[in-house]
Formats: sequence, C-alpha cells, structure tokens
Amino acid sequence: MHVAWASFLVALVVLMLVPGPDFVLITRNAALGMRWGVLTAAGVICGLLVHATAATLGLSALVAAVPTALFVVKVIGAAYLGYLGLATLRAARGGGAQPALTERTARAVFLRGVLGDLLNPKVMLIFLTLVPQAMDPQAAPLPQAALLSGVVVLTFAAFWALVVPLARQLAALLARPRARRVFERCCGAALLGMAASIIAV
Repeated sequence: MHVAWASFLVALVVLMLVPGPDFVLITRNAALGMRWGVLTAAGVICGLLVHATAATLGLSALVAAVPTALFVVKVIGAAYLGYLGLATLRAARGGGAQPALTERTARAVFLRGVLGDLLNPKVMLIFLTLVPQAMDPQAAPLPQAALLSGVVVLTFAAFWALVVPLARQLAALLARPRARRVFERCCGAALLGMAASIIAV
C-alpha cells in the first residue's frame, strides 16, 4: 500500500492552519476560560469523528453526489453559523460579561462544538477530496480511508490542544469590558461572514 503521505500531510497542515468556524468557536470560548475551550474542542473532535466515520463508510460521498442533499447541508450549516454569530453579537451588546459555566452551559458549549463541525460542509469535503487523493488505487479502499481519516482527526486534535492554551492567554487582554465587547463583535462578525461564504460556494 503506497499512500501519498507527503502531499497528504502538507495539504492537511495548510487546511488546518486556515481559520474556519471551528477555530473561531474554540478561540472565542477558550478566551472565556480553559474549560470552555476544552469542551468546545472536544465537541469539534467528536464532530470530526462522525465525519471520518461517514466518509469511511461512503455516506459523505453519497451526500456530495446528490446536489439537493449537499445544498440542504450547506443551508443548515450556514443557518447555524449565522445563529452563533448573532448570539455572539448579542453577548457583546450585553457587555461581554463572562457567564457562569454551569452543568447545563457546559453541555451547550460541547454541543455547539459538535454541531458547528458537523454542519460545516467544508469539513465534509476535506474527507471527500483530500483523503481519496492520497489513497493507493491498487489497495483496498476501506482500510486506507479509515487510516487517513484517523490521521485527520488526530492531527486536528493535536492542533486544538495547542490552540486552547494559547487562546486562553487572551483572557488577560479581555479583562476590560470594552476589549471583551470588541473581541465578541469580531468573533460574531467572523461567524456571520463564514456563514455567507458557505452559501456562496
């Protein structure tokens, strides 16, 4: 089995370093608190695991092959990102105060990470374009798809393990209400912009 590891890993790192909705959510929540960031990153990783499983089993390819199904996924994903963006902007108008992380809030933070990743069609397309291009056409596809999809998930997990503590350093800068409001507005605007870009693609 001759997997094109070099080109695969280079492309994966490039895609990983381009900021997307997951990056905005994790950075924003990590700035609120370490546990916020960890919960969001855990949710995103769970979403990646679902994408990886679906891609390995061929379900993602089936969705992508049906234009209507892919359009529905894009609309739902854009709508959810738009909702998150508006919610973030509302939090900024409220003064940007840090809410208490109760058990209910912790579940909500985790689920936002899961849904934010699951409803991002660009993540699904990573598994549909990057993984197949690296596979050996002469070898069995299922083991290769599982291996490469697992590498994608583990690489992103390692990346988030670095991002969360680094983003947490923003907490000192955001101690002032005005700075926090500006930060929240930037995150909200970024999420709204990404929602619009998903629909435009």
